[in-house]
Amino acid sequence: MGTIQFSALANVFTVPELRKKLLFTLALLGLYRLGSFITVPGIPADRLTGALDDKIFDFLNLWTGGGLGHAAIFGLGIMPYITASIIMQLMTVVIPQLAELQKEGETGYMKINRITRYATVVLAVFQSIGFFLVLKSQTGTNNQSLLPADFDLGSVAGIARMMLFVVSLTAGTVLLMWMGELITQRGIGNGMSLLIFASIISGIVPGLRTWLSLGTTTKLAVPVLLIAITAAVVFIQEGQRRIPVQYAKRMVGRRMTSGGSTYLPLRVNMAGVIPIIFASALMAFPTLIASSIPNQAIQDFINTYFGPYSPVGVTITALFVILFTFFYTLVQFNPVDQADNLKKYGGFIPGVRPGAPTAQYLNRVITRLTFSGALYLATLIILPAIFVNVFGIATAVSGAFGGTTILIVVGVALDTMRQMESQLTMRSYEGFLK
Repeated sequence: MGTIQFSALANVFTVPELRKKLLFTLALLGLYRLGSFITVPGIPADRLTGALDDKIFDFLNLWTGGGLGHAAIFGLGIMPYITASIIMQLMTVVIPQLAELQKEGETGYMKINRITRYATVVLAVFQSIGFFLVLKSQTGTNNQSLLPADFDLGSVAGIARMMLFVVSLTAGTVLLMWMGELITQRGIGNGMSLLIFASIISGIVPGLRTWLSLGTTTKLAVPVLLIAITAAVVFIQEGQRRIPVQYAKRMVGRRMTSGGSTYLPLRVNMAGVIPIIFASALMAFPTLIASSIPNQAIQDFINTYFGPYSPVGVTITALFVILFTFFYTLVQFNPVDQADNLKKYGGFIPGVRPGAPTAQYLNRVITRLTFSGALYLATLIILPAIFVNVFGIATAVSGAFGGTTILIVVGVALDTMRQMESQLTMRSYEGFLK
């Protein structure tokens, strides 16, 4: 990545249209952060203070900007939509009807997006019910129940309160889904990614507060680790294998098109952060279920083998990340389709015959790149557990400055800056990425 020209960064605010998009994006992100502190009606906010501060809720609060710990209307964050989107993308490989919809272009994508929204509502309902049961089973200070006695599900009033809780959190997720789409359409950057970005950035202040309370040696080690991880993430994220492609001259109608040479960029981490999100959500499910079970032995067993910072749980999560990386990359990049498209438009890779040999060559290259990218993502998911278990760094610090969070922050920041760069370039302004 190039350097940032801060003198040219001021050009963003000199373009009225770009300035309005930026302010619109910031306003919606501010509204999202505000909703993360508004507790669902009927939930005693004073009883929640410090009650959900164990490792699993620290991990989940990272993705929701602390909204889960406050039982806020935006407590589920945008994660139900992200999970539904990932499931839909994976299902396009399994279900032929969805694969056909993908090939229909814009119309097909609109239908898939509609199904994704319905799936988001279903997931949000189930997650809201699960979180309500967790709150009922948890106790706060002085061994006091988090929910009053009138939340008893054996009464009509208790069921009504649970329904209000579920509807509030589900409506909050739907509202965030709409806000994310508005940011994508009228703001700058990808709305869903920026919502997750805002959630993670909000955890930096508590992470800094905890970091300042650490011992001298650990306090000095954290910035060194942070700089090293950030440099490695930027290096890998921007890394790509460029495969040369040559186009031959050919007749299109009555015109002869000129040939030329270009390249096919294959990123080392083509799957992005999707495998980590999917694997983390999958591994968090058993721990959430355990939190709602009153049996302490069952809770200890599941937290030991499925906890986000336990050695066994992290190992299983890393294996899931490697598996999902290969699977998701296959969904995103099909060597056979790429070879067919090259052949259709008269392109070929020098030294490789068009058709099946090109597909085999691309498959071999993408397999090697994906293996490196999968190991890279697995390392990022393991780093927070190493910080907690080996170096004794608090979970709030390892969560705020771990490899996964840095990956998301760097990736979203680079994508958003590229969009602003392209819009400045279109208006004949000098960009700020050099």
